Amino acid sequence: MLADEVKSSIQSAYRQLLASRNLTPRYGQRLMIAEIAKTLSTLNEEGSAPPICVVEAGTGTGKTLAYVLAVLPLAKALNYKVVIATATVALQEQVMLKDLPEILEGSDLSFSYSLAKGRGRYLCLAKLDMLLRGNDSMQAMMDLYGEELDDPADGDHALYEKMLDQLSAGSWKGDRDDWESSLSDTDWKPVTVDNAQCMGPKCSHFRNCCFYQARDSMDKADCIVSNHDLVLSDLALGGGVILPEPEKCIYIFDEAHHLPLKSNNHFSAFTRIKASTSWLERSETLSLRLQKDDFIDGTSQKALQKLLLAIRAQLDHAWLILEQILESLDQADSYDNRIQHAFQLGVVPEEVQSLAANLANLYARLSANFQSISDELKEAMEDGGDVKRRQLAEQWFPLIGSQLKRSESNLGLWLSYASLDPQGKAPIARWLSYTTNENFTDIGLSSSPVLAAENLQQRLWENCAGAVLTSATLSSLGNFDMLKMRAGLPEHTHYLSILSPFDFAGSATLVIPKMDCDPSDSEKHTNFIVSSIPTLVDKSAASLMLFSSRRQMQDVMQLLPAEWRDLVLCQDDFQKSQLLKFHRQRIDNGDGSIIFGLASFAEGVDLPGKYCTHVLIAKIPFAVPNDPIEMTLSEWIEQQGLNPFMTLAVPDAAFRLVQASGRLLRSESDKGKITLFDERIVNRRYGKTILESMPPYKREIFQDN
Repeated sequence: MLADEVKSSIQSAYRQLLASRNLTPRYGQRLMIAEIAKTLSTLNEEGSAPPICVVEAGTGTGKTLAYVLAVLPLAKALNYKVVIATATVALQEQVMLKDLPEILEGSDLSFSYSLAKGRGRYLCLAKLDMLLRGNDSMQAMMDLYGEELDDPADGDHALYEKMLDQLSAGSWKGDRDDWESSLSDTDWKPVTVDNAQCMGPKCSHFRNCCFYQARDSMDKADCIVSNHDLVLSDLALGGGVILPEPEKCIYIFDEAHHLPLKSNNHFSAFTRIKASTSWLERSETLSLRLQKDDFIDGTSQKALQKLLLAIRAQLDHAWLILEQILESLDQADSYDNRIQHAFQLGVVPEEVQSLAANLANLYARLSANFQSISDELKEAMEDGGDVKRRQLAEQWFPLIGSQLKRSESNLGLWLSYASLDPQGKAPIARWLSYTTNENFTDIGLSSSPVLAAENLQQRLWENCAGAVLTSATLSSLGNFDMLKMRAGLPEHTHYLSILSPFDFAGSATLVIPKMDCDPSDSEKHTNFIVSSIPTLVDKSAASLMLFSSRRQMQDVMQLLPAEWRDLVLCQDDFQKSQLLKFHRQRIDNGDGSIIFGLASFAEGVDLPGKYCTHVLIAKIPFAVPNDPIEMTLSEWIEQQGLNPFMTLAVPDAAFRLVQASGRLLRSESDKGKITLFDERIVNRRYGKTILESMPPYKREIFQDN
């Protein structure tokens, strides 16, 4: 039950914020606050599972204010941390720089907040010291292993001197994003590390470490603003490594529809045969330098050399087997210079499985070797030891950390290929890719969960204090079944869908032109779009045209009359932020502008008012049919006796179409129209189901242009 003082604090803060901004209460916002607070009220109840609340809140609800007010007072009262995780940098910045400061300023709530970033955003003092100090041993390592330790010659030494000066003066804290100007990857990579390369408390610079100082301030904060990737990275490491322990955190996942896909990416594995062989060849030379610097003895060095040769021999054998598999295929998916083959239901041939078991065993031994060397380096870095040996160990440690990480990554991939998936559970997708061009030929092996459910259940839903998932679009076809399946949400999860306050019927018209062609006839469909744009689009206004296919986008662009082509800003020609800037400038100058974009422009693009009065959608946005993960999931769904098209493809397409059409109305005063060049939405049974799940726009179907 929600304590009276917490309830009173939430209500009081909401009244104060409305008064401070001269706003009227929003029904949906109040409903969202109440539902989250009610769901989380079971926190700390003996025997109760971590409470999970899913809130789909349409555009205009005011989600950020709602979830902050509902969660923070309760979290503070019960001594929990609040972790707000967004999917995009833009929303993260909005929460940090606008939303949280406004809530503090406009209410009597008192809380501290901090931004959480990974190690890669912070300067490593040990690396900076080595780069500026320089020595022959360091340079020799760079020459040998430039792939793992970025060559300092590529960086700007004057820049590094300036960094040291500003650190010493206290005017900079080592955060890449706070540097006075933009830093290129070439300049930044030599002075940062990842988790595997970081020496932690063993580092001689630990007391002044930029990352750990930022982490200390984060540990003291009531609210931590992060992102999905950082939360998932922390969970993959066991939790509590980068962020506070999951059991002490209430997580708020904004843009939560991204969470399942991002989770799959974090628990996937990949390797390339020839690239791995080249790495192992360099590791043979590396072992000799380790022996020379007295970090392994002669016997250990010979054993390591023998192990590296054994892995290379197995990889040579793997190349022959995998090449035969690819050559024997009747058909394979092809993209530019890459051929791809997904194993049916993720089941690899017995010959590959046996080979994978051998390689997994060898990589496990290699990982143990690198771990032993890492432990030896840590021992050499202990206080009180020989200073020169300590410095040498500090130089070696990041490189050995990279070696260990790469070995463990290969181990994970080969273990996946050696394993049989449990009966009754969704399989692991496994696929090959063959890439060839003038300078490069290689075979890649990949594996990935097809559902994030199991990983999220074990690492998040069962271990967190509580969680809130929210976004403008989370349901599909009127239910949350797709999210529940992909994210593995527990049975006790609370679901709420809050309609947008927008007047859809009065503000927007959904237009379905009479086409007499199907998108499967790509030439006829493309020609119809080309001929329709001059008759449907206002040349002096702002439009957004969304495509599911890059090829069709390029074809339409090339076939348009020159006077219309000049109005188009195409995603392929500009960075996203630059393109949106040019588009706004054109509209501000009184000119017309049309954006051509793919899926990344169908969400997260905010063009209110005059900046977008017409959204055109080439076709119902079904997912790419040859994605190995979706192919494997579809095969498994079919094996369960279900129709994968109706179970997966249609709900996913409905979800994407709602998102795409949502680019039009960004505020209550916006008006315009949405044109969909796809008759299937009215003449196919599944299309009608999708149409009925869309917001209640006014409809113009099969009317003359």
